[in-house]
Amino acid sequence: MFFTYFGQYLLLLKAVFRRPEKWNIYWKEIIHEMNEIGVGSLGLIAIISTFVGAVMTMQIAFQLVSDLIPTSVIGQINRDSSILELSPTITALVLAGKVGSSISSQIGSMRVTEQIDALEIMGINAPGYLILPKILAGITMIPVLVIMSIFLALVGGLAGGSLSGAVTPADYINGITDGFIGYTVAVALVKAFVFGFIITSVSAFKGFYVRGGALEVGQASTRGVVISCISILVADYIVTALML
Repeated sequence: MFFTYFGQYLLLLKAVFRRPEKWNIYWKEIIHEMNEIGVGSLGLIAIISTFVGAVMTMQIAFQLVSDLIPTSVIGQINRDSSILELSPTITALVLAGKVGSSISSQIGSMRVTEQIDALEIMGINAPGYLILPKILAGITMIPVLVIMSIFLALVGGLAGGSLSGAVTPADYINGITDGFIGYTVAVALVKAFVFGFIITSVSAFKGFYVRGGALEVGQASTRGVVISCISILVADYIVTALML
């Protein structure tokens, strides 16, 4: 069954990336989806990232009890953890639930109400028109959200460390600036790009081939989120193994 669904997924992607009929129509959809995926998720990602950064700083300080270890190390660990793992992965898992379920529900509802059939009868490439803007918006906006998440996680760590007394602002800032390796940001952006593609394409796939009514649309949305989350974790391991 896995190879059946995977082959169906690849065939759908082949149809999605077929040459568009009119790019001006697609551009309007891409801008709309960028607004939905990116701007619509700013608040949620900002809140989660800030508090995760603050909590991570306090937990790292709790573990580092030795007087031989300078407190600036707290900032270094929080920086590298946020850039390489926490911000890309947590952002992707949150968006898989928020954005992925929305995409599955939208396309699934169009399928069960025969709107997709109407598009195909009119000679429109339905997979390209409905899914391509979502994929392009996902691989564009999710890296932007990850960059914002990294920044807010570091700011949250500064605030959490200062308010709890775990680390002074000067030591924390010294820690996040000392020994910074720009390559880690490149790894985070590659992860964000891959995660954005997975979230949008898998969710759209589950919605596009749904059959039945409202109950089946909800089940397809749930399956899309679950498969996206598992795929994100597998891709996270693969990208990390290849790039680090």
